[in-house]
Amino acid sequence: MNYTFDFNAVTLAPLLQGLWVSLQLTAAANVIGIVFGFALALLIMSPYRVLRLPFMLFVEFFRCTPAIVQIVWIFYCVPMLFDVFLDPVTMGIMALGLNLMAFNAEAYRASIQAVPREQLDAGIALGLNPLQRVLYIVFPTAFRASIPVLLTNGIVIFQQSALVAIVAIQDLMYQGKTLATETYRPIETFTVVALIYFAVSFPITQIVGLLERRRQILVS
Repeated sequence: MNYTFDFNAVTLAPLLQGLWVSLQLTAAANVIGIVFGFALALLIMSPYRVLRLPFMLFVEFFRCTPAIVQIVWIFYCVPMLFDVFLDPVTMGIMALGLNLMAFNAEAYRASIQAVPREQLDAGIALGLNPLQRVLYIVFPTAFRASIPVLLTNGIVIFQQSALVAIVAIQDLMYQGKTLATETYRPIETFTVVALIYFAVSFPITQIVGLLERRRQILVS
């Protein structure tokens, strides 16, 4: 291969600006996914089929369709169908947040089902109403049990945030594409972009592994 590598052509400033946008998208999407994912899990566990079914369909739609299709649909179809026009970053947060909600809801549902019945009975004995039992017993227990999965889903959504570049949000991937076009150095540019994604994701995967090992030790 007659190619001379030149990593000096890769300017870090625009990539770091794009990384900041990617982290903002990821953080906001995770807030939506963690908070509303739990509420969604409660709704899909409702004993009432009329209430349960539409939210189950919502979860299955976002779990069974490509994230890039969801992003493009929200960006182009929501304004046309509902006459709602938001700035691109907000639309990106909405798309990623809804996707994460669906996956986190499944994680919460498994954890909620594992909440010991004795804890719920104790809450009833203490005179807690259903909402208080959810807030003070179910949510803390389910959240702690779901932390490894929630962190893993958070890493995935950080990586999937690269897809918003297709709708011209100036995230890390978008800045990488722009820089590669300007410098004619795609190999060097996208190598650096990949290393940045790795540098952010890898420490979190190690934390997830540590939490999993600690939980296995506690269970055993």
